[in-house]
Formats: sequence, C-alpha cells, structure tokens
Amino acid sequence: QVQLVESGGGLVQPGGSLRLSCAASGSIFSINAVSWYRQTPGKERELLAAITSGHTTNYADSVKGRFTISRDNAKNTVYLQMNNLKPEDTAVYYCSLIYYSGSSSHGPYWGQGTQVTVSS
Repeated sequence: QVQLVESGGGLVQPGGSLRLSCAASGSIFSINAVSWYRQTPGKERELLAAITSGHTTNYADSVKGRFTISRDNAKNTVYLQMNNLKPEDTAVYYCSLIYYSGSSSHGPYWGQGTQVTVSS
C-alpha cells in the first residue's frame, strides 16, 4: 500500500511563494513518477508538473517558469516550489504517484490534497 501526504498549503498574497511537499510511504519501488495536480470546484483536475525518479521533469504551460518540481529520493519526498503566485492559482493541490515493478505499473495513488489560497 502506498500513502501520500501533502503539506505546505495555506494563504499567501499575490506575488508570494509557497513550497508544497508530498511525502510518500509504503511499498514504493525505486522507479516511479510523481505528479502535482490542482483542482477547483466544477473543474477537472489539472496536471501541473511531473518528475521521474531519474529527475526528468515536465511542466504545464500554465506554470512553466513559476513552479519548480523537485524530489529527494532519500526522503521519498517530492516538492513543488511555487513562485509569483496569482489568484487563479487558488485550488486544492494533489500529488500522485505511479511506480513500476518489472513490466507492471501500479497506481496512480493520490494524496488527500492541500488547499492553496492566493488572495490579498
């Protein structure tokens, strides 16, 4: 079983920064990919960024240049550094993990989400 716990959300003023953390535990194999998503009421979950265990990253155009995904494999933790936040970044942020074992993939597993509110 895989557990993901997000933290680091909160209230921040426009132009401010936050760093979200996604701590993973359980049966996680060394080959995996973690993604950050966000969701607002009435909208589909939006993929923001992803990182593989080899540190290859990808970003959505909407956050490229403002958000940075990184990971500490020793801590089984993935981070999302968010800079120059805008009111439209307000959402619940989720992390998701898929891991690979042999020829099989497992997941995605989801955390419970953390609220980010950007407001003056």
